[in-house]
Amino acid sequence: MNWLLLIIAGLFEVGFATCLGQARISDAGLRTWWLAGFIVCLCVSMLLLYRASQGLPIGTAYAVWTGIGAAGTALVGIVLFKEPADGWRLFFLFTLIASIIGLKAFTR
Repeated sequence: MNWLLLIIAGLFEVGFATCLGQARISDAGLRTWWLAGFIVCLCVSMLLLYRASQGLPIGTAYAVWTGIGAAGTALVGIVLFKEPADGWRLFFLFTLIASIIGLKAFTR
């Protein structure tokens, strides 16, 4: 259950980063809504990270949480914000995801 909470927390981290990206490119009317989404996603993400860390080592939980957020945000940036997707960037995203899986596999 703690791993599921951690994965969801990481997805909410992607959500708050995406909201920041959208707020950056939105007009003043929509910017407020994107910033509100940022605050909601941030709070949910932190709460779920806290709950997951009750049953997982904090170093592992934090590393996985930031890894999911970093990889997910980079993928959203490529798809939604048309950021570059060159070979090296994709290679390092793959190694980041592999590292997250490795932490899950070897954490008791």
